[in-house]
Amino acid sequence: MDQPQLWVSALTQGSFFGLLGLAYYLVLIGAGFFNIAVGAYASLAGLLTSWLVVEKDFSLWPAIAIALAVTVVVAGATELLVVRPVQRRGRGSELAALVSVTALLFVIAQFAGFEFGYTTLPGQQLLDIEPVQIGGAIITANALIMIVLTFAIFLLLAMLIRTTRAGRLLRAVGDSNPVANMLGLPVHRVRLIAFLLCGLLAGVAGLLFSSQAGVSSSSGLGWAISGFLAVVIGGAGNIIGPLIGGIVLGMLQIFVPYYWGGNATNIVLLVVAAAFFSLRPQGAFAQRVRV
Repeated sequence: MDQPQLWVSALTQGSFFGLLGLAYYLVLIGAGFFNIAVGAYASLAGLLTSWLVVEKDFSLWPAIAIALAVTVVVAGATELLVVRPVQRRGRGSELAALVSVTALLFVIAQFAGFEFGYTTLPGQQLLDIEPVQIGGAIITANALIMIVLTFAIFLLLAMLIRTTRAGRLLRAVGDSNPVANMLGLPVHRVRLIAFLLCGLLAGVAGLLFSSQAGVSSSSGLGWAISGFLAVVIGGAGNIIGPLIGGIVLGMLQIFVPYYWGGNATNIVLLVVAAAFFSLRPQGAFAQRVRV
């Protein structure tokens, strides 16, 4: 593994998967819910941005602002119009809400295909700067933004979750909605904020990654699975878990096909996922119990 360009590609993809995993993590700790629609949010943001720029001649940054706003609204609507009513009718049932959100993932994908087309839309250059050469590797502007912004987001959220009242509220509500209700905490508001942050993070991830690889209406499901695997590998016991899991996943997706061929990638990913499910289902960073 002495190819520096491969390491850059692995770190770039790993950063994307880590951001998706972080979106899952925020809803897990803030609402105690597994939001499989993360991939749909990411693809929606990327698609809407490219569609506004390519088809409607919008400037890039207004298009980005609109796409992120729409994605955040969709994420909030997921909690208000799907998860909350389903759980209320099912007396807190997680399974019924999970099935409903999974259906929403496919609804968003079908709507995106109908509205934006089924072909891959090109990504947009976020900053007009020259690629940077480090050693034998060339890092494009979009890749550099992805890597730097990912680590900055993880660092910022780690500080906020650990040191602020809002972070403590997120963790308290996610630990137990009924107990938080008994303590008089604003459960519904905190859950909604968790979903909104999830949508924002997923949207940012989709925008950053689609600027390099493009995006299509079918991207959402694959991205949802990648974010899920990042959480499975890294665990949800610590905010750093999704980032570590994402980087490991990025390395697998870059180095495995390079050394053993493209057909080996799915096999290796299946083996790794099965190993974590069976041997360490809590992931690399286990959830600590707070008393």
